[in-house]
Amino acid sequence: MNEMFEAVAENIKDLLHSKKWAKLKIILEDMNEQDIAELFMELEERDLTLIYRLLPKELAAEVFVNMEPEYQEALIRAFSDSELREVLDELYVDDAVDIIEEMPATLVKRILKHTDPEMRKSINEILRYPEDSAGSIMTTEYVDLKRSMTVSDAFTRIRRTGVDKETIYTCYVTDSKRKLKGVVTAKELLLSDEGDLIRDIMEPNVISVSTREDKEVVADLFQKYDFLALPVVDGEERLVGIVTVDDAIDVLQEEMTEDIEKMAAITPTDKPYLKMSVFENYKKRIPWLMLLMVSATFTEKIINHFEGALTACVALTAFIPMLTGTCGNCGSQSSATIIRGMSLGDIQFKDTFKVIAKEMMIAFACGFTLACVNFVKLMIFDDVGVFVALAVSVTMLMAVVFAKVVGSILPVLAKKIGFDPAVMSSPFISTIVDAVTLLIYFTIASAILKL
Repeated sequence: MNEMFEAVAENIKDLLHSKKWAKLKIILEDMNEQDIAELFMELEERDLTLIYRLLPKELAAEVFVNMEPEYQEALIRAFSDSELREVLDELYVDDAVDIIEEMPATLVKRILKHTDPEMRKSINEILRYPEDSAGSIMTTEYVDLKRSMTVSDAFTRIRRTGVDKETIYTCYVTDSKRKLKGVVTAKELLLSDEGDLIRDIMEPNVISVSTREDKEVVADLFQKYDFLALPVVDGEERLVGIVTVDDAIDVLQEEMTEDIEKMAAITPTDKPYLKMSVFENYKKRIPWLMLLMVSATFTEKIINHFEGALTACVALTAFIPMLTGTCGNCGSQSSATIIRGMSLGDIQFKDTFKVIAKEMMIAFACGFTLACVNFVKLMIFDDVGVFVALAVSVTMLMAVVFAKVVGSILPVLAKKIGFDPAVMSSPFISTIVDAVTLLIYFTIASAILKL
């Protein structure tokens, strides 16, 4: 697919440079809007504006939505007032909000100036909601029906109003005060008789969210129930908008990216890597690296404290990297498993003791296996004494148990006190585990070797 896209892209660039506008327009009209957006983002600004004007009005709006903010900004600056108005007229409200949130203040004023009053009102309503709420990602463009309507009436309304709605597959039933009373799908309407009443075929038990609900919770509901759309209600249970599946996918992707960055001890950002300067990347990473560097001084203090033991048995030094590395990996395994389980809703705070018990059993099994294999390895290949091999292997068992228990507890406790569990991931757990592993190692070695 990549090779095909690259071939098409090269063909389009050739047609552009040779000014064969008719052929170029025909090719673009047959392409997917996402592919066109990707292609446009490889063009010079002058060519971008020129080729964009070849697109039909509806396709142009869809392509515009799929472009990165900096290219949208370039086009808006190049648009005449009439061109900008045409694009805005084709946008859904939630897409218009997303664009406005990325634009500088001067362009926001221009965009709002050229939107129709109804859309401007909807945009302002959505912008008032908290950034991470359901209200901030919803659209106010949905199909609403009444319980007293017949199926025939419903189809008439869908045909009359559906062209401007983001989805017509799922229709919501409201009363005279706009309170949500039920939901009916296009499939159910098609399979019903024209004279059937909506109240008789609708589903009255509707899952909805409030405007203030966290958008991550909203995305989780899509994942759990396989929704195509989810209604959003205000404090009085009035339907004010819907969240569609494409927005839910965007939220899941954002949250996943954020968790990955936190697990790598990087401050999250919404900007793509290649769009960030070296200094911006530096600012994201250096605070965590400084913190982890300072916290790692604990291991230095422990090694200095047991300097006498190391001097008496220099062989002990060689096994420190192996012990700390293995135990750090064990802690990371547990934390990653628990964090993923929590994000899917499989693990709650009430399950803490079950998690600890299970991880301890896993830890003993893993630790015992690693200790046995390590003992054999030390005796056969490293040619160390029995007592040194025993000290290293016992340390391995005990430190692995500690690492896995810590790796499972910290994310659960972090969420309970209000921190993101992803923060308690590999770097922090490794730092804690390294320090405790050294304490266990030198304590056991001192006891067994009588240092």
